[in-house]
Amino acid sequence: MNTTQQNLSISRRNLLKFGAGVAGTAALTAGLGTKVNLFKAQPAVAQNNITPDEALNQLLEGNRRFIDNKRKSPNQTMTRVQEVAQGQAPFAAILSCADSRVPAEIIFDQGFGDLFVVRNAGNVATSEEIGSLEFGTLVLGAKVLMVIGHQNCGAVKATIAGNAVPGQISSILDAIKPAIKPNQTLEESIISNVKFVISRLQASPVISQLVKEGKLKIVGSYYNLETGMIKVVT
Repeated sequence: MNTTQQNLSISRRNLLKFGAGVAGTAALTAGLGTKVNLFKAQPAVAQNNITPDEALNQLLEGNRRFIDNKRKSPNQTMTRVQEVAQGQAPFAAILSCADSRVPAEIIFDQGFGDLFVVRNAGNVATSEEIGSLEFGTLVLGAKVLMVIGHQNCGAVKATIAGNAVPGQISSILDAIKPAIKPNQTLEESIISNVKFVISRLQASPVISQLVKEGKLKIVGSYYNLETGMIKVVT
């Protein structure tokens, strides 16, 4: 094993978890006092050479098109599929609930290669999710990281109820519990969970350094299942 591999302590199996589009190497400054070599995609279509504010506006404009039934459905052709097969440069990273009613590419009117999406029940941020989002922002270059909670979230509702649950479901509820405060409504609890998750992400040295350098913006949002609207809450 060479020095770079030893420093990174990343096995080939772990790298494969990050998916396709990883080719070549690039030296990146992680802001932690050292330079690390990470496998980085060479994008066929560079689309993240924008500011964090521009990236956020691009998400919100896409959501407005979705709400107004004026979707452009960009980057959803076979030509685009072939372009991004060579590499990816998503302009935004998303952490959202796995709920089937919250498909990020649809509600933001985006396509292949536009969004780096991490989804799980309750949009929680454990080490795996944080690591994935570190990759999506530091390595792939996403300029905005949006955490999405949604109306009537079942995971938050179950956490509030406090009933026994089978299997590994309890691990999800345990991750949400610190965010829940007494006498909150369900919507308030969902938003509180979003804010708690953001605090977890901000504790990442990788992500916090990107924010400090002005390369990344983190925002929290609430998705209304009935209207399709994304409301920024942080």
